[in-house]
This record gives sequence, C-alpha cells and structure tokens, in this order.
Amino acid sequence: MTTLTVNIDDKKTEKAIKAVLDAFGLDYDLSQNNDTTKRPLNKSEQLIYDRLKKSAEEIRLYKEGKIKLQDASEFLDEL
Repeated sequence: MTTLTVNIDDKKTEKAIKAVLDAFGLDYDLSQNNDTTKRPLNKSEQLIYDRLKKSAEEIRLYKEGKIKLQDASEFLDEL
C-alpha cells in the first residue's frame, strides 16, 4: 500500500481531488490540519530554500549599495 499526502488550501480543489479518488474507488482519509507547525524540508527543498535565501540577501545588499551584481550579459558571456 502507498500513502500519498496532499496539502490542499482551497475547497474547490479539495472537492475535485476527492471526486477523482472516488471515481478510482480509492480509500482516503481527510484531516484538517490548521496547525502552524510545518514538516521539515527534505534535502532538495532545503537546498532551494538556502539558495533563495542567499539570493534575497544579495538583492538586499545590492539595494543598500554594498555589493555590485553581475549583469546578465556578463553571466551569459561566461558560459
């Protein structure tokens, strides 16, 4: 048996997913989780998060005039 966890934020999508599961005759459990506790990130999610955080920090430093960012054409020339 395989367990699939799907986080759905809107009622319309929830209704559509339940209809699909019913059409396939699949068993499912519903749980309303309004808890603000989040699951830990997996390795690839953590990597993406870290890269986005670093990029946001670089943008902040650029806006403050503390660093100069590389021009897109300069980046492409390096490839």
